Amino acid sequence: MTQKKRLIIAMTGATGAIYGVRMLQVLQAQPEWETHLIISDAGVVNLKHEMDMKRAELFKLADVTHGIDDIAASISSGGFKTEGMIIAPCSMKTLSAVAHGFGDNLISRGADVVLKERRRLVVMPRETPLNLVHIRNMAIVTEMGGIMFPPMPAFYSKTDSLTAMVNETVGRVLDMFGVNVDGLYTPWEGL
Repeated sequence: MTQKKRLIIAMTGATGAIYGVRMLQVLQAQPEWETHLIISDAGVVNLKHEMDMKRAELFKLADVTHGIDDIAASISSGGFKTEGMIIAPCSMKTLSAVAHGFGDNLISRGADVVLKERRRLVVMPRETPLNLVHIRNMAIVTEMGGIMFPPMPAFYSKTDSLTAMVNETVGRVLDMFGVNVDGLYTPWEGL
C-alpha cells in the first residue's frame, strides 16, 4: 500500500474558521491524503461562534487530531514526513510565535519543524488593519521560506456567493500542495 501524503492543518482564534473547515472537507474526499489537525483553544471558541460547530464535529473531518499542548506529537518531529502545513486562519499571536521560533504549543512547533525541514508552510493571516509588527512578522516568515496567503477574495469570478469565495481561496492554497482542486475554482486564464 502506498503511503498517503500527509498535510497538517492548524486553526487559530483569528476570524475565518470556515477556511480550515473547508480544507478538511476537501481533503477528506481525497483518499491519497491524510490530514493532521491542530486547533487552539481560541480557535475552538471561534469555530463555535462563526460556524456553530463543536470541536467533536471538526475532529470528524480530520484523519488524525493533535492536542494543542501535545509537544510530543508525531508532527513535532522532522522525522515524521509531511507535505507541509497550512495555518488557516492564523492569528497575529501565532504568526509572531512562528516568526520568532517560539514553539510554546504544537501549532508554532509544527510550523517550526516544517520550516526547518524546508517543507511548505502556508500562513493565512487574518487581521486588519495591519500594524508594523504584523508586517515585519510576515516578512520574517517569508524570509524563512513560508508563504503568506491572506484570504482575500478575487472578484474577477463575479460571484456574490460566500461559498464560492471560500472555495476559490481554499482551492488556490491546496493547489500549492498538489491537491486535486477540480471544481473548487476556475483559474484566471486572461481576458
